[in-house]
Amino acid sequence: MTEPVTCILGADPGLTGALSFYFPTQPGIITAEDIPLAGHEVDAAALARRIVQMRPTVAVIEAVGARPGQGVSSMFKFGQAYGTLIGTIAACGIPLYRTPPTRWKKHFGLGADKEQARARAIALWPTSAAFERKKDHGRAEAALIARFAAEVLIGGGNG
Repeated sequence: MTEPVTCILGADPGLTGALSFYFPTQPGIITAEDIPLAGHEVDAAALARRIVQMRPTVAVIEAVGARPGQGVSSMFKFGQAYGTLIGTIAACGIPLYRTPPTRWKKHFGLGADKEQARARAIALWPTSAAFERKKDHGRAEAALIARFAAEVLIGGGNG
């Protein structure tokens, strides 16, 4: 990568997923929000506008796959949302990395409990209102994925 990393897009995929924009030179600042939806699908146009507006230099998405016990319909919807997210990031010309949940969660000492991720995000960004609600765990995970990228994948993180 020839361009310095100034903004990292972190993504927790899915219809209930989230995006975060993390600036490694300002580690105390985070932007985290729900993935934009149009009905029951990812709003690719709104997503692209947001990505262009924030101008990330790199994106990191949680690498996920099918899980036993999940219904065919729900897995199809999840896969469609995942593909839309990846395709939109690629269409915006942003280099994309994938990281398995076990890797970024281990870095932060987290388990499967999503509330742990929200608590960690609150501790890292105590002035942010992005993680106030219990249902904001997707935002917390997206933010932590971006921070993980800065600290481990890309290096040069201030954390």
